[in-house]
Amino acid sequence: MRFMMLMIPKGYETMAPDTQPPPDRVGEMMKFNQAMQDAGILLYCEGLHPPSAGKRVSFAAGKPTVTDGPFTETKECLGGFWMIQVKSQDEAVSWARRCPASDNEVIEIRRVQEIEDFNEEIKKNIGGFETMQGKGPRKAAKRKAAKPKAKSKKAKRKQ
Repeated sequence: MRFMMLMIPKGYETMAPDTQPPPDRVGEMMKFNQAMQDAGILLYCEGLHPPSAGKRVSFAAGKPTVTDGPFTETKECLGGFWMIQVKSQDEAVSWARRCPASDNEVIEIRRVQEIEDFNEEIKKNIGGFETMQGKGPRKAAKRKAAKPKAKSKKAKRKQ
């Protein structure tokens, strides 16, 4: 089962866009990340810039509206996350408890919806997006620059 462990640092919602964590805290967190990687459960992890550096797109009446951060109505925000693969929610909780989090941080643990979790009607609508569910080969995210086509042997002989 895959789980996301969501780091929610209190106060992060009001931080300036260029805020960086203290180097010693980063070092502690990297040791935790390394322990999960060594255990073979860490799929990936990322830290996020504060909301003041972000944007929101809302869809009131179906029309997209963009709002620049900071978002004054925000009471909690996401500071980063880990995607892990473990046997149970209890195991995910066990790993979260090992995190060197500070007094102002909370980790929320959420199970990722897998294709197997859905009924047959929903599975029909998923068609082709199994790779988004951690299944099958992953396609490169970056577009490759178009390469010039090689000249055929016939075209080379004409030169």
